[in-house]
Amino acid sequence: MDLIPVEFEAFDKRIAAVSGDKHVERLYRGTRWAEGPVYFPAGRFLVWSDIPNDRLLRWDEQTGTVAPFRQPSGYVNGNTLDREGRLISCEHGARRVTRTEHDGSVTTLADRWQGDRLNSPNDVVVRSDGSIWFTDPPYGILGDYEGHRAEQEVDGCHVYRIDPLSGRTSLAAGDFSRPNGLAFSLDERSLLVTDTEERHIRIFDVRDDGTLAGGRVFAEHSGEGSYDGLRLDDAGRVWAAVGSSVHCYDPDGTLLGRLILPESVSNLVFGGPKRNRVFITATTSLYSVMLNIRGARPVWAP
Repeated sequence: MDLIPVEFEAFDKRIAAVSGDKHVERLYRGTRWAEGPVYFPAGRFLVWSDIPNDRLLRWDEQTGTVAPFRQPSGYVNGNTLDREGRLISCEHGARRVTRTEHDGSVTTLADRWQGDRLNSPNDVVVRSDGSIWFTDPPYGILGDYEGHRAEQEVDGCHVYRIDPLSGRTSLAAGDFSRPNGLAFSLDERSLLVTDTEERHIRIFDVRDDGTLAGGRVFAEHSGEGSYDGLRLDDAGRVWAAVGSSVHCYDPDGTLLGRLILPESVSNLVFGGPKRNRVFITATTSLYSVMLNIRGARPVWAP
């Protein structure tokens, strides 16, 4: 484990509410493009994706050891947990969203829309009603690095919803260039979605029928890099992977500060026994930093 001094750049005095470690821990190094961190509280371990190497890795919080979780993985990108603590994954390879059952078997939840194959599901979140929401840009079919080169069958790149009762996949919103990371507001009445190509985060109203309305720009970025994954803390602040840093936004959209990392950041997740440890995937490495604030309560929490 390497210790790297924290480089936190403040832009607004409200960032003073966030403090913690004076260093970032590099927990593992050796991936080609790390993504999709998900924390399993019952086992106190974290699983994340190494997309080009077609594998999922597992880091044990109590021993610090890393071992393969699944290989091949189907070129998994984003991951999350459902209400029963089962792993939900976005597979670039098979162009599908899957659920890993408690016995280890894998169930396909979505692989088509209106008869056409999905592009390459990218990131995924679960709402407390059990519905599953995911983004579907074409990164996994543009070449053979993060999946398999293939023709795009769906017209466009969309956000979809999987109904918890019928299992039907429906279009939630479709006016994106490259939808990527997504996260619900604390009350789940809004959904934030990053658009990597447009270099902004948008916020949508969640309708009762499972569609999204509105879509105003919550934040935008004109510097190095673009938006990828994002999470919320329990005060509603938005933490987003942007270039080689993690940006922290107030719920009103003001950029409060950013945590600068040594390499390009893809995603993050809050974990640990108190949900106050931020795990960050960045190119070759898995990092963590412990803070005095907690992540938003996940759907599996009591």
